[in-house]
Amino acid sequence: MNEPRNDAPDSKREFLHRLVLMDGMALLFLLVLAGLWYAADALLLIFACILFAILLYGMSDTIRQRLHLRRKFALPLVVALLLAIIGIGGWLMAPQIADQSDKLAEAIPHAIEELRKSLNQNDLARRLLGGVPSNEKLLAYLGRMVPNAGLFFSGVLGAFGNVLIIIFVGIYFAAAPYTYIDGFVLLVPHNKRERAREVLSEIGRTLSKWLMGKFASMVLVGTLTATGLALLGVPLALILGIIAGLLDFIPYLGPLMAGVPALLIAFSTSPTQALYVVGLFGLIQLIEGYMLQPFIENKTVSLPPALTIVMQVLFGTLFGLAGVALATPLTAVLAVVVTMLYVQDVLGDKVKTPSEQ
Repeated sequence: MNEPRNDAPDSKREFLHRLVLMDGMALLFLLVLAGLWYAADALLLIFACILFAILLYGMSDTIRQRLHLRRKFALPLVVALLLAIIGIGGWLMAPQIADQSDKLAEAIPHAIEELRKSLNQNDLARRLLGGVPSNEKLLAYLGRMVPNAGLFFSGVLGAFGNVLIIIFVGIYFAAAPYTYIDGFVLLVPHNKRERAREVLSEIGRTLSKWLMGKFASMVLVGTLTATGLALLGVPLALILGIIAGLLDFIPYLGPLMAGVPALLIAFSTSPTQALYVVGLFGLIQLIEGYMLQPFIENKTVSLPPALTIVMQVLFGTLFGLAGVALATPLTAVLAVVVTMLYVQDVLGDKVKTPSEQ
């Protein structure tokens, strides 16, 4: 006679094992989220270092192909050329930039005061806008933004420290990128390592193309803005053009942010000149949006405008100004990961990645 099987203890043991496993995975997921949240500034700084490394690597690869140099000579040549350009440009324009920066810091509060007086004299504008906040309130608002404005360190010296870290770490990354890529791939299971390399390679191509296009756009926008403001007779045209070029790194929102100080300075001179400045920035955006941007996106990477703006708002809410600045390249990375690992691998759809579209 067969003995009755007692499967109850085994089933109970298996249930408890699954329960502990699920609880452990949930706890690990929460710990990872907490770590990402509290280390967000450091992670954003690391991502900025990677972006700079990709830019250096792409430029050195172009020089290597054009001049038929070995990579170990091409990268130092790129770094030397960048240092020479920055050094010579700084030596030629540093006195003017420093002088205009000081004058801009003095002119902005005066311009805000003039705008406040003009709005207070207009009943309709006062009712619609409720008046312009006082300078003290504006400074307090900016002070609340400062803790989230940087990548890791805050303040002027902190910003300089961030730049130094990005430069040096970016050079080290660009000098031996496969050392770090191989180390990351080792964390992936054996049967997935080849796919991981493909994803990382596609991320590198996508970011490299985006950075090249954005660098060209920044130079053109900065040059057009400085030249246009100088022709209109707006004071501090050089520093305002530099600000416009730098903020053009942030698509869509950056040009709006760059136009505010230029508009305030022009308005303090005359309302008519402020209208001319609005027309100038509108013309530059038309040139960039309908002539330059389609050409650059045809050669580099195209991201949906609505998705870019939504991600800027999301990352800005979570991580402050640094999140806004890095939202677009982060979106490009997420687009590659979702396309390759989910749409292609899980769903089986043969769709193109952002750099292939």
